[in-house]
Amino acid sequence: MMDQPSMRELVDAVREFLETKAMPELKGHTAFHARVAANALAIVVRELERGGKSAEEETARLRGLLARDGTLEELNRELCKRIRTGAFTSATPGLVEHLEKTTRDKVAIDQPAYSGFKLATERGA
Repeated sequence: MMDQPSMRELVDAVREFLETKAMPELKGHTAFHARVAANALAIVVRELERGGKSAEEETARLRGLLARDGTLEELNRELCKRIRTGAFTSATPGLVEHLEKTTRDKVAIDQPAYSGFKLATERGA
């Protein structure tokens, strides 16, 4: 029986091909688009590695903050509603910490080389 390659292995193989074989041969807009594609695949890999855990942690924080159950989408909508109506402010216990942690988790997946993220990570924020 042959094992199938994992999603991560497939994405890594395509990204490696783009970076090591295709991009050195390309010029202009085509090279730019290949670089964009390779970056998008790197985001997919980070999402596969961290996305599930980040979503679980965000959901748990929201359930505690909102004192209710629901899906991540439902809880985020409720959080937005409470912020919009003024029911939650920066003085609401746990809100700022939740927003900071959620933002760091999302940036870690989308733009881990972002200088502000690196600085925040080094400071332990």
